[in-house]
Amino acid sequence: MAPSSSSRNGLVVTVPVLLLSIASATLFLFFLSSFLSPPPTCSCPTATTAAVSGGDERISTRADDIEWVKRQIEVNGLHMKDNVLRKGINPRTRAQQIQDLIQFKGISHYEGDEANNHTAFPCPGELLVEEHHSNYGEPWAGGRDVYEFLADSTHLSPNSRVLEIGCGTLRVGLHFIRYLNPQNFHCLEKDELSLMAALRYELPSQGLLHKRPLIVKGEGMDFSKFGDGVMYDLIYASAVFLHIPDKLVWVGLERLVDRLKPLEGRIFVSHNIKFCTRLGGEECTKRLKSIGLEYLGKHTHDSLLFNHYEIWFDFRRFKE
Repeated sequence: MAPSSSSRNGLVVTVPVLLLSIASATLFLFFLSSFLSPPPTCSCPTATTAAVSGGDERISTRADDIEWVKRQIEVNGLHMKDNVLRKGINPRTRAQQIQDLIQFKGISHYEGDEANNHTAFPCPGELLVEEHHSNYGEPWAGGRDVYEFLADSTHLSPNSRVLEIGCGTLRVGLHFIRYLNPQNFHCLEKDELSLMAALRYELPSQGLLHKRPLIVKGEGMDFSKFGDGVMYDLIYASAVFLHIPDKLVWVGLERLVDRLKPLEGRIFVSHNIKFCTRLGGEECTKRLKSIGLEYLGKHTHDSLLFNHYEIWFDFRRFKE
C-alpha cells in the first residue's frame, strides 16, 4: 500500500500507525476524564438516614401522644367494662391472689426438691401480688407524674445525679432509675418492708438491676453512706417532710446544701413547707439564707391519669 503522507525530512507515517495513535489518545482521554470528574451521586441510604430514631430522650407526655392513644381506643371500638368473671379471666383481690399462690402455686410449677432449683430469686407472695402498690394515698401511677414534673423542671439528663429522701417502694424512683445512667439514682429510706419491695420485686421485675441504684436504709437525715464529693442535680422529698419534726428537717437541709450543685441544682419538697412557714416569712428566708439556700417558688403539676395535682416548693443553693 502506498504511503499516506511524507514530510520534507523524509518521515513516513503509515495508516495503521496513525489509527493506533488515535485509538491510544482516545483511550487516554477517557480514563483522564473519568478520574477528574466528580463521583456520581448515590441515593443509597447512609448510616444516618437509614437509622431508626432511637435517641428520643423526651420525658413528658405530649398532646399528640394523648391523641394517638385516644385514636387507638376509638379505632378498636373499646369501652370500659365491669371487671367480672369471663372466659379466660378470673378477677381476684390481692388477698385472693395470695391464697391462690399458696394453694395452687401457679398453673405450672415444680414440686419437691425441684421447687428450689429453678427460681433464681424467690419473692414473697405479698410482693408478687403487688400489695405494696396500695401503700400510698393515691394511685401507683402517680409516680410517673412526679417524675415528669421533677425531671422537666431540672432539665435532667442521663448523666444527672438524683437523691430521693424516702423513696419507699420506688413508685417514683423506678422512672428515674430507668432514665439515668447506672448508679446515678440514690435513695435514703427507713422502712424495711418498702425496701424489700423495692429490691426484691420492683427492680428485678422491671429489669433494672443492672442500673445499680444506691439504696440505703437509714434515718435521722444521715447521708454519710452516699460518700463524699457526690454532687446532686436534684434532691427531692415527696410528702416525707410532713412526717418529720421541723428541727430534723432543718438538720437535713443543712447537710444537703454541700451536696447540691450551686445555682443549677434543685431541692424540691412536696405538699407544704410548714417547717419553714411556721417560723414566719422573714425568719424563714433568713434561716434559709444562713445555710446557703434560697426559695424560688411554688409549682403545681397536674396528673396525667386521674383528677389530682401535686404542689411542689423549689429551692436552690445560691453560693459556692
